[in-house]
Amino acid sequence: MSETIAVIGLGYVGLPLAVEFGRQRPVIGFDIRAARIAELREGRDHTLEVPPQELAGALHLTFTADPDDLRAASIYIVTVPTPIDAHKRPDLTPLIRASETVGRVLKKGDIVIYESTVYPGATEEDCVPVLERVSGLRFNEDFFAGYSPERINPGDRAHRLPTIRKVTSGSTPEVADKVDALYAGIVTAGTHKAESIRVAEAAKVIENTQRDLNIALVNELAIIFNRMGIDTEAVLRAAGTKWNFLPFRPGLVGGHCIGVDPYYLTHKAESLGYRPEVILAGRRINDGMGEYVAGQLVKAMLKRRIQVNGARVLVLGLTFKENCPDLRNTRVIDVIRELEGYGVVVDVHDPWADAAEARAEYGVDLVTPQAGDYDGIVVAVAHREFAEAGAAALRRYGAAGHVLYDLKHLLPAEAADLRL
Repeated sequence: MSETIAVIGLGYVGLPLAVEFGRQRPVIGFDIRAARIAELREGRDHTLEVPPQELAGALHLTFTADPDDLRAASIYIVTVPTPIDAHKRPDLTPLIRASETVGRVLKKGDIVIYESTVYPGATEEDCVPVLERVSGLRFNEDFFAGYSPERINPGDRAHRLPTIRKVTSGSTPEVADKVDALYAGIVTAGTHKAESIRVAEAAKVIENTQRDLNIALVNELAIIFNRMGIDTEAVLRAAGTKWNFLPFRPGLVGGHCIGVDPYYLTHKAESLGYRPEVILAGRRINDGMGEYVAGQLVKAMLKRRIQVNGARVLVLGLTFKENCPDLRNTRVIDVIRELEGYGVVVDVHDPWADAAEARAEYGVDLVTPQAGDYDGIVVAVAHREFAEAGAAALRRYGAAGHVLYDLKHLLPAEAADLRL
């Protein structure tokens, strides 16, 4: 046993981290949501990232919503969300508030480590001044900082926290060594100690920017191939026979990382007087895919002489990815809103999503669909339940002459009327 760690924010990132450290040493898991603390104390995790047996195995982990309980810690790890606002600008509000919470209990010799995705410089330029102001302590004299970007992939049972190599950094060489050793104790895949906090921040933000751009390229190719009457999946399979071809697929780009992180980098670049053309072009393509999908479905319905205004469409899946309850920044909502703009009545079915959360976040009431009701069916998320049901079962939801649009290439090519 050694010094106590406090994990601030117990979502998809913070909880797995608290559990891993809680196997070895005292950990205080803190969250401002009392309901979240209550469910974790009962051994339940509604995000499904940590099974009950793993929660029970973290013998040294306690949960609290009381900030005063954080005083027992000497290492603080901040894992709160870093979203964007309605204007695609970084919203550091959760990060600043978490820093204020930590600042109130910060003591001499303590270390504050940030895992939230930010633009390069945010830890030392935005967060550390808050810690100094609230605590009255001096940075790199009285307290220290580190940055170790999260690499959690929600719903992925193969790539878990201990098996994903961890980037670490610290505000002094000695603190960098300590932060690296701290994570090395729980990450079996090893660590990479970055040269500075800014390098570690930049490494994180480009991981998802790179993926965003690759998906944007394939989305644009899908639009081109669609106009040419060529099946995109067939093209990608053929190109994939080359050893160094990257296996990206078209789709809606949402979630807490890929659809958000590039805006942190572009915000910082623009603040320095540089407009990043390539990154923003990729974002425009990916942000426009909901409109494109809705337009394709409407055209297909019109070709079948289906009256669009007043038509009923079933959207299968609302979460941002398959086999996961995470609704954060799902771009399926773009398809729904676009269809509603055409006067379409849209029903949404998702066996993984929480109905109350869907209603609160998006105003969407999840339904149990009835056979024969729908003029259009959109397979928007590749949940295993939809794959196991198969095309014939999904088509039973459709009325005569309906259109089945498979965004995820979940069904055989011949089974769908449209594919992205």
